[in-house]
Amino acid sequence: MQSNLRGALLSLGAFGFYATHDVVVKLLGEDYSSFQIMFFSGLMGFPLVTMMLMSDRSEGTLIPRHPWWTALRSVSAVATGVMGFFAFSQLTLAQCYAIFFAMPLLITLMAIPLLGERVGLRRGLAVVVGLIGVLIVLRPGNEPLSIGHLAALGAAVTGALTSVIVRKIGAEERSAVLMLYPMVLSFVAMGAMMPFVYHPMPVTHLGLTAVMALQGLVGALLIIAAYRTAHAVIVAPMQYSQIIWAALYGWLFFDEGIDVFTAVGTAVIIASGIYIVMREGTPSVSQNRPVLESRSRMDIGTTPRISHWLKRFDRGPDRP
Repeated sequence: MQSNLRGALLSLGAFGFYATHDVVVKLLGEDYSSFQIMFFSGLMGFPLVTMMLMSDRSEGTLIPRHPWWTALRSVSAVATGVMGFFAFSQLTLAQCYAIFFAMPLLITLMAIPLLGERVGLRRGLAVVVGLIGVLIVLRPGNEPLSIGHLAALGAAVTGALTSVIVRKIGAEERSAVLMLYPMVLSFVAMGAMMPFVYHPMPVTHLGLTAVMALQGLVGALLIIAAYRTAHAVIVAPMQYSQIIWAALYGWLFFDEGIDVFTAVGTAVIIASGIYIVMREGTPSVSQNRPVLESRSRMDIGTTPRISHWLKRFDRGPDRP
């Protein structure tokens, strides 16, 4: 019980840092494109990943065993970052998180054709209920869907696809391959966009991109500690605490509030997501546990996934 409580608290702290990271993304998004923000964010985090790769003693090359899946996963990760960062610049924090919270639902659906996962009636109904919650947040017909809403939905879809692909090929691909390819693609693709979108950044804004990299690192380390301490079924639901940070930060920095539709829809999405997590944690219900094994936030290609970091640490209670 004590270890589970400690793991939950560590996870809550991690998502607090992640939420602060997203505040910086939103602040920078007022002046810069998502391409430029991702470019400098990845640039600031690249030295850490390079050191991790240099310390990799496992045998093998950097040639992927599943090149097409690796390529698709890299493209989807970079697309997730671009659309997610853009969504933060267009929508309130609460709306962004509400839509991003649909990822476990989408992972569950995608795991059926890609992983051969069998989804029973209960999890199927939970997915349907969660998607209804997304519709409540978007309320099509009452409010026009903006490009920001479409970007957030797109990020949720590509983020879910990235997670499922990692579950499909992760056991056979080296961690170095899974870490390096999305980061290189992000750096090259965002760099290619710089001549078209670049705006000079003062030192303070460059410093904020470094702060983003630091917050991502601290959040990742706390999540690693959480998964080493407690079971995934305890740690995973803590991601929904971000809606509390969204309410607080939105009010403090952006004069945002949470409307009734967003609040109700978010509650429905969270309830369905937690139910899916609990069902996957039940023995014999899920063979692949696609949601519980997606230990990272959205994979955006600028930082390694938590699952790859975990391989470099002691095995936690959920590690095989």
